[in-house]
Amino acid sequence: MTQTIYQFNANTLQGKDFNLSTLKDKVVLIVNTASKCGLTPQYEGLQALHEKYAKQGLVILGFPCNQFGQQEPGDAKSIEQGCLINYGVSFQMMEKIDVNGKQTHPLYHYLKEEQTGLFGKAIKWNFTKFLVNKDGICVKRFAPTTKPADLESEIKKLL
Repeated sequence: MTQTIYQFNANTLQGKDFNLSTLKDKVVLIVNTASKCGLTPQYEGLQALHEKYAKQGLVILGFPCNQFGQQEPGDAKSIEQGCLINYGVSFQMMEKIDVNGKQTHPLYHYLKEEQTGLFGKAIKWNFTKFLVNKDGICVKRFAPTTKPADLESEIKKLL
């Protein structure tokens, strides 16, 4: 059987268990985020995608990560406030995780196996994006510098 994101659980930023199997028949965009990064304004683009396509079945999951330049130093409350106050984020933010190394979250092990980047499996920076189809299979990986708006045509194909 093909592995999918549906086999994984993660915690929300509020510490609640979130079973990714609840996302069946949705298109999912998974992004490792940071609030003190030069790419942080991408929250605005991600929010715009959420507002435009959520009703059609797009789900965005933001995973804060402090592994790149220590650019996500805050706790859950400060991350949540920063996302909301600075960028009006209403898509699902998850608990802070590691995306590389020994403590890599199992979901990210899967994503990196399915879609390698330009320099291999490792995540190179904040705002690396993974696009998952309605069957829960990771179909594309986008570089940190790829603007959320540039994903729109790929998202529309999967919706």
